[in-house]
Amino acid sequence: MFERSRKGETALLIQPHAGGPPDEGLLEEFGDLARSAGATVAATLTARIDRPNAAMLIGSGKLEEVKAAAEATGADLILVNHPLSPGQERNLEKLLQRRVVDRTGLILDIFAQRARSHEGKLQVELAQLRHMATRLVRGWTHLERQRGGSIGLRGPGETQLETDRRLLQKRLEQLQRRLEKVEVQRTQMRRARVRSELPRVALVGYTNAGKSTLFNALTGAEAYAADQLFATLDPTVRRIELPGGGVVLADTVGFVRDLPHDLVAAFRSTLSEAREADLLVHVVDASDPLRDERIAQVDAVLAEIGAGEIPQLLVFNKIDRLGEPTADDEAPDDAAAGDGDAGAGAAMEPRRDRPAEGRHRVWLSARDGVGMDLLREAVGEALELRHVAGEVRLPARAARLRAQLHELGAVRAERADDDGWLLEVDMAEADAQRLFAQAHGDALQSLVPPPAEDAGLA
Repeated sequence: MFERSRKGETALLIQPHAGGPPDEGLLEEFGDLARSAGATVAATLTARIDRPNAAMLIGSGKLEEVKAAAEATGADLILVNHPLSPGQERNLEKLLQRRVVDRTGLILDIFAQRARSHEGKLQVELAQLRHMATRLVRGWTHLERQRGGSIGLRGPGETQLETDRRLLQKRLEQLQRRLEKVEVQRTQMRRARVRSELPRVALVGYTNAGKSTLFNALTGAEAYAADQLFATLDPTVRRIELPGGGVVLADTVGFVRDLPHDLVAAFRSTLSEAREADLLVHVVDASDPLRDERIAQVDAVLAEIGAGEIPQLLVFNKIDRLGEPTADDEAPDDAAAGDGDAGAGAAMEPRRDRPAEGRHRVWLSARDGVGMDLLREAVGEALELRHVAGEVRLPARAARLRAQLHELGAVRAERADDDGWLLEVDMAEADAQRLFAQAHGDALQSLVPPPAEDAGLA
């Protein structure tokens, strides 16, 4: 077995493909993944595979080309944009005398770098160990050596590999128990939000679509946002106020095509923010030429985690990167051309639209802050958030309720008398139902309703 380099910063990329020309989108995304992991891309080679080689994945002729390219470019790492079996990985490393990492291993490495919270680190380690369990044989030169059976060391013994597998399994079980405790805590927090009767909204989308930038623009938070894949792993939750009342907004991990199943399983508690939401705000990079494919890939992952039936609002972000609209750039119906096919350059100005058949769409730029009011209105309408306005009389014993109404900024005018207060209020219907039911069950019934045209969002 060769001695692996510990640097692994200069990478040669291999893009397998079956028939026809290679997918340029796949090549570009794989290069982005490599750079996100901290690698310098020395070169990219494509390898047509009609029948995958069971031992090496790719044929001997292409392997010689890969070896020559690695030596010429000084690459000490080979990245393969395809799942590799443990045997294929070992055989490639032995032949190429360099570390070989497949797509799953690369994504796991990025996740390990990005995880910040205690839960996120546990989830990544769990996924890594599950992936490693099938590859434990790699890198050892003494796996068949017995601890027992030698002079002075006779006994039942066990192989080094068996010891490592036993320790790994013990660590997996320990991580699983710790994550289950974290999941109980997260479930309790979600139940508390449910009891508060606040609707839940989750930002979802392909990685690097701008979800965290949009989250910061809506909440004023400082969630980490960067032009890189998987910038956000740990969910961030904030309450925001919309025209019709308050909602809980969650920023979630970005999706990517062929997301490793180990990661989907490990991040089940994080992804539950999407699975248990009342509305999904599906963020799309409007400037991405493959945005239709991205939408379909995110929908597939949502279906896999059990969130496929939750109502969605499509948000086409980064319209600042689009060119001037032309006469040919009018948005077609979803039924005719797909949810995302709205024509490059058609969204220089923020707007809302809803095709005859399809999801409601908002076009905006989170970076520049344009179109945010349109998004707030659309979310409010999708959740059917409504305002109530009128006059309500509170008895003297309802001083706490009066203070809560003032804290919400719901009181427009107030008059006090011997019996208590007469308040003119304008507030979200959900807040009114919650506060009046808690403190003064009959008070909401005495609220004078507003005119019909003011009862909801236009």
